[in-house]
Amino acid sequence: MPELPEVETVRRGIEDTVIGRRISEVKVLGRRTVRRQSPAELTDRLLGRRFVAARRRGKFLLLSLDDGAVLVVHLRMTGQLLFFDAKDKPPLAAHTHLTVALDDGSELRFVDPRTFGEWFVTSGLDDRGVPLELEHLGRDPLLEGLPSAYLSSRFAGRRARLKALLTDQRVIAGIGSIYADEICFRAKLRPDRLGGSLTPAELASLARAARSVLGEAVKSRGSSLRDKRYRDVAGELGSYQGLHAVYDRAGEPCPRCGRAVVRLKIGARSAYCCEGCQF
Repeated sequence: MPELPEVETVRRGIEDTVIGRRISEVKVLGRRTVRRQSPAELTDRLLGRRFVAARRRGKFLLLSLDDGAVLVVHLRMTGQLLFFDAKDKPPLAAHTHLTVALDDGSELRFVDPRTFGEWFVTSGLDDRGVPLELEHLGRDPLLEGLPSAYLSSRFAGRRARLKALLTDQRVIAGIGSIYADEICFRAKLRPDRLGGSLTPAELASLARAARSVLGEAVKSRGSSLRDKRYRDVAGELGSYQGLHAVYDRAGEPCPRCGRAVVRLKIGARSAYCCEGCQF
């Protein structure tokens, strides 16, 4: 579930807690979390290294090491990257698949009930410092902006639905189901519109909506849904879910026009929208 605002919140938490710290111990407790390389290789490449920067690309955390390599962490659906200082380390929670002890006695723990998340270390970087494994990702709305000209170039002639395009990581890196619905609502566009049907004015509205929704969500430290799976590095919940206009609000009144929010089926996905004021 964690999308760009949630991962950005985690990134900021990591930046505030572990940058400058050296890794003293790594324990891989869940083999599925480390699947692009062996647990032994991951451990060898992390031990003794110092964290020097915390970056992000779409939904991926990029933790730069002092030897030039990058630790890539992908939370996927249920991953939590939690920080515990030396004086406050409770027993390991269920589904803890990886722990990293730091030289000041603090610790990072990766908890992931569904086990879709992953960790890997790579030295193959492009000229932006982005791992080559992530070169397929599209534009990052917070890092590079999302101008309407870019949307026009990627949507032109496309018969894919708007929600499918917004959540296609090759087009835009970081947007998932929650924020696609909220962005479409803010822009007054139906999520089942064909991408190629949007006018220049509608594309400009979509670009503005993406900037404002994602920016507001980051300020609210992301969205924690009813399962409360998403938490920041301190284990705290986000608050943007209280500001959702349409996502998961089928049957409730639209905050703009009062008509009931509906749940649409778009291929294998669901989407929430107001048929009274989204066109």
